[in-house]
Amino acid sequence: MKLPEFEAIIDAHQRIGKYIHNTPVLTSSAINRITGAELFFKCENLQKTGAFKFRGACNAIFSLSPKLASHGVGTHSSGNHAAALAHAASLRGITAHIVMPSNSPEIKKKAVEGYGGIITYCEPTLEARESTLQRIADSTGIEIIHPYNNIKVIAGQGTAAKELMESYPDLDLVICPVGGGGLLSGTALSVKSLSQKCRVIASEPAGADDAYRSFRAGYIIPSLHPKTIADGLLTSLGEINFAIIIRNVDDIITVTEESIIQAMRLIWERMKLIVEPSSAVPLAAILENKKLFSNQRIGIILSGGNLDLTNLPF
Repeated sequence: MKLPEFEAIIDAHQRIGKYIHNTPVLTSSAINRITGAELFFKCENLQKTGAFKFRGACNAIFSLSPKLASHGVGTHSSGNHAAALAHAASLRGITAHIVMPSNSPEIKKKAVEGYGGIITYCEPTLEARESTLQRIADSTGIEIIHPYNNIKVIAGQGTAAKELMESYPDLDLVICPVGGGGLLSGTALSVKSLSQKCRVIASEPAGADDAYRSFRAGYIIPSLHPKTIADGLLTSLGEINFAIIIRNVDDIITVTEESIIQAMRLIWERMKLIVEPSSAVPLAAILENKKLFSNQRIGIILSGGNLDLTNLPF
């Protein structure tokens, strides 16, 4: 298996730079006092489409040859990748077919429709999602863009950490959430290429701890019946992602649902930032392990801010 290297992230950044936001890095003296660490929040909740996913989708789509692009692209997703792919496709002027489970949140459906995505609904099972997408691909010739197990997507996601490290090269640690591993694998490649001392840690809900268990076992353990408020972290690791993670990530730790809610509320109240539960998982890890992270300069990637404001956990 050929794995992407940091040069792919540099290329991705040059390719997508005019389409993405170089999102701000914000700090909070109040949260620093609470945690006993100096935290630097990379605000991908302020990225276009509201999440880091736009970086990877944009790189994947603008990397396609004119011939492949002419047939359009497709994916199955109920979350941020769906909207990101639809918007990136609209920027290139091609169609995006999005297979979504029938029980997807209304806010996600409206987002995909708003970006011009062509939605096909299916039963809320992985088998139904994959078979429906394959049927569309067979009839239309679209290029399937996997949300994380894709080299171009990984390279695009790695541009967030590249921006962070270029602005703050003396960080001791960068921490981000992990679901399928697209953000984590791209982050790890950037951080380890730009710093000899900076560590990379991922955090994950205890109720969806497949990455934590896979990391320790040395092989992928699928995510079965995960249960967490962090709905963006329910997927199993991709093979490409896991291979990068094993080589470049220093540790993966888990957090409780209570800590996720506490961290999410803290970011809302102290920083006035709307973040989704998945984004709060890294801060939750620091809140649960203050001694472990005390007196360190820590970069945190706030992965996204898309959630139903009528159904908040606090």
